[in-house]
Amino acid sequence: MANGMTPRDDEDGRDRNVAAGIVAGLIGGLAATWAMSEFQGLWSKSVDGREPASAAGRHDARDRQERNEDQNANERAAQAIADVTIQRELTPDGLRYGAAGVHYLFGGVMGALYGGLCETSPAVRALGGVGWGTAVWIGGDKIAVPLLGLPQGADPLPLEANAQAFAAHVVYGATVEIVRRGVRALLSQ
Repeated sequence: MANGMTPRDDEDGRDRNVAAGIVAGLIGGLAATWAMSEFQGLWSKSVDGREPASAAGRHDARDRQERNEDQNANERAAQAIADVTIQRELTPDGLRYGAAGVHYLFGGVMGALYGGLCETSPAVRALGGVGWGTAVWIGGDKIAVPLLGLPQGADPLPLEANAQAFAAHVVYGATVEIVRRGVRALLSQ
């Protein structure tokens, strides 16, 4: 810096770099979305005795919603995007890839946001990413999905489905922090 001062190091002893944080968070978010999807698939299998029945299987991680509403928010969002862009109903394969794409895009963007925020406010990392996962669950599942009209039923999800969603977002938050931290350390070298 011109005044001889250096950028403030965060508690990890490295300079803050928002762009590197965003990249690390994006990678962490994608990995965390996969981990979350696998977790939810295993939960659904233990509850239902079978693999998830949603269009993208484990790859859209909303089988618990589909079990209660017949179609999940990722599928409805993918179809809404198709309605605007290609102006037609998605094929089963299109819905499969579209639902997974929506889920991974959202998870990656939330991870990138987390990574950037970690560079400017280390307090965001409170609870090892679990706080972030909880915030994504509340902001996404409990606020954004209903505001966007993506749930089909008016009734709230049963306790088991809410527990599954919350636990999956805890897995997401912990994973995004672990991967973000590792990638960020590599980018600091």
